[in-house]
Amino acid sequence: MTTKMAATEPVDGRNGNESKEADLTVARTAVNPWPWSKELGYHQGELVAGHTRTLYCAGQTAMSGDGEPQHAGDLAAQLALTLDNLEAVLDEAGMSLANLVRLNVYTTDVDLLFQHYGVLAGRLGAAGVAPATTMLGVNRLAIPTLLVEVEGTAVA
Repeated sequence: MTTKMAATEPVDGRNGNESKEADLTVARTAVNPWPWSKELGYHQGELVAGHTRTLYCAGQTAMSGDGEPQHAGDLAAQLALTLDNLEAVLDEAGMSLANLVRLNVYTTDVDLLFQHYGVLAGRLGAAGVAPATTMLGVNRLAIPTLLVEVEGTAVA
């Protein structure tokens, strides 16, 4: 399946917040040699052609705007805020979750994350995207009270 999305380009080079529609269309082709991953909401690969911008997002966590960790012990709430923060980074670059082609998810408790996976799958599904995804269990994150961290790559 190939989907196309309009690319945007910054009007000025200062911050990329203002954008205009570009004539270039980005084509994304799902790469799935096996059907099982699509049923779980992700593709094995994303072939992207025609993109003019690539955004590599740092790991996002459940941090407030002041840099304070939030929702200690509540993975579902942390995951929701983490996705809000990822969307804020994407928005600042004139993108959205729909532009994600790669998502890495790090968690200190894989079993608990799977219990709340609907939070992630629902947000991605609402955006109409199933980026190539890797989930990793780790001993801990940089801040011990954090249970989940996501990093993404987006194209436009």
